[in-house]
Amino acid sequence: MIEQQIKDAIRDVPDFPKPGIVFKDITTILKDPALCQLIVDEFVMHLQGLQIDAVAGVESRGFLFGVQLAGKLGVPFIPIRKAGKLPYKVHQKEYDLEYGSATIEMHADAFEPGQCILIHDDLLATGGTVTAASELITDMGGVVAGFSFIVGLNFLNGKEKIAPLSNRIVVLAEY
Repeated sequence: MIEQQIKDAIRDVPDFPKPGIVFKDITTILKDPALCQLIVDEFVMHLQGLQIDAVAGVESRGFLFGVQLAGKLGVPFIPIRKAGKLPYKVHQKEYDLEYGSATIEMHADAFEPGQCILIHDDLLATGGTVTAASELITDMGGVVAGFSFIVGLNFLNGKEKIAPLSNRIVVLAEY
């Protein structure tokens, strides 16, 4: 039920950010506060019984529902940002992209060693960014509790890539 509601709300944008790509725009979901609440509640239901000490959201669309999810779970929210965006001491992780490399970072005091961190992003494609986020968290002494995504693009095999990092992967709408 929720999967179809999400798919009905998402706008497909052809040839963005480059020709041949059909971008799944989740910002249209934000027009529907009831659907937003259903999404957060669905995540909470799927994550029951999982030890989660904080939710880490990946810049920037991972912030949209990551903050709401953390609030509903009663745990802190941790922003994972692109390099140079956080004002305090940071830990960084560089990772490869199809067209080069990127660096993500997190505040050095974002969590205590041994805490269980749920990684949230809007969309799971190849899994590269959340793999880097996982490595950043484990390098800082944290434990990856699992992953949550609104959308998964199964044909890009991201789920298979991140499965060794945690067996708890929640994807609400799969293509």
